[in-house]
Amino acid sequence: MSRTIDYFLQYVKLDTQSDESTGTSPSTRKQHELAELLVRQLEEMGASEITYDREHCYVYASVPASEGYEKTPVLGFVAHMDTSPAVSGANVKPRIVENYDGGDIVLNEKENIVFRTAEFPELAEYKGRNLIVTDGTTLLGADDKAGIAEIMAACAYLLEHPEVSHGKLRIGFTPDEEIGQGTDHFDVKLFGADYAYTVDGGPFGGMQHETFNAAGARLTVYGRSVHPGSAKGRMVNSMLVAFEFQSLLPVFQNPMYTEGYEGFFHLDQISGNVEKTTAEYIIRDHDRALFEEKKQTFRRCADFLNEKYGAGTVEVEMADTYYNMEEVMRPHMHLIDNAARITRELGGEPVITPIRGGTDGARLSYMGLPCPNLCTGGSNGHSRFEYACVQEMEMTTELLVRLAGRYSEGLI
Repeated sequence: MSRTIDYFLQYVKLDTQSDESTGTSPSTRKQHELAELLVRQLEEMGASEITYDREHCYVYASVPASEGYEKTPVLGFVAHMDTSPAVSGANVKPRIVENYDGGDIVLNEKENIVFRTAEFPELAEYKGRNLIVTDGTTLLGADDKAGIAEIMAACAYLLEHPEVSHGKLRIGFTPDEEIGQGTDHFDVKLFGADYAYTVDGGPFGGMQHETFNAAGARLTVYGRSVHPGSAKGRMVNSMLVAFEFQSLLPVFQNPMYTEGYEGFFHLDQISGNVEKTTAEYIIRDHDRALFEEKKQTFRRCADFLNEKYGAGTVEVEMADTYYNMEEVMRPHMHLIDNAARITRELGGEPVITPIRGGTDGARLSYMGLPCPNLCTGGSNGHSRFEYACVQEMEMTTELLVRLAGRYSEGLI
């Protein structure tokens, strides 16, 4: 078994699920368990400048530059330690399906959980390869423990092979990326990289330098409870007003109808009763002008209902979360060009797509650290049908090693 896979199988067995409801940083103490393991492993492999932010759960480290390459650009690799709250990350049981035959995979015979090719036809592309899956009761955690494993394996290789020339590398592992807080306490100055990559993508060859512009919005609707037997003309049912608000939003600007560069309004949570209902939304668009237009549409819907039912019936709280990092990346496209060139050298095909989600790299880019995203070889994140391809994970490790060498050559 390769070092990349050995690391990965260790990491996924640790439950590091984040939780946006706690209001703490990190949002869950259990993320420290992985952080502490990574610190020990970095020490054992001989990494330098290891810093463990014990308060906020960040890990930083360096691989020193090869002799004579101390003045070349400092390159960083970043991955996140938490897993999604969407599906349990506790008691993960990874299993390697060797020489996958292209058919359905029975994940859990007892629970009748089957990974069906009819529902996931992309599985056919992995015939003959080795896939890491779960028992179907949890997610796998390839998002983003695959990225962590690949970064750690690349660092170990470079430290063991001084004959491979490279500039100084900086490594950063973050908490709480899945709840949008991965860079809240990231120390860009301490990190000290000129450029970086998040290693947090999908199949091998994928790379991204564009994200959504993103906002979060909370809708609060206040109603009036009256006995239903005498409610005519008096009751205002906040739940029904909230449903009416949703019906005012553009029907097809919804995640289940959009792809590519198309933005959306997404109702993520809703709870309430007759007197009060709250709904949590996320608003997304790659185009900044369309993003601003969507936010105005959201507010206009609230204004319409306040005019209809009375001032103060509907309240909107809205805050921007991150912006499309493409604006920052334009002068630094060498990061994509070099990654694409090495991908081809490794026999892959670069697939440059917009991220239909967020990444630590988006916020890091606006914090002064240009930071596109790279593949990990994992797929179906946030799902009990998450999987990772062994060969693609190993190729991603090689991609990182070669990127380190590429920047030692000054190819910017």
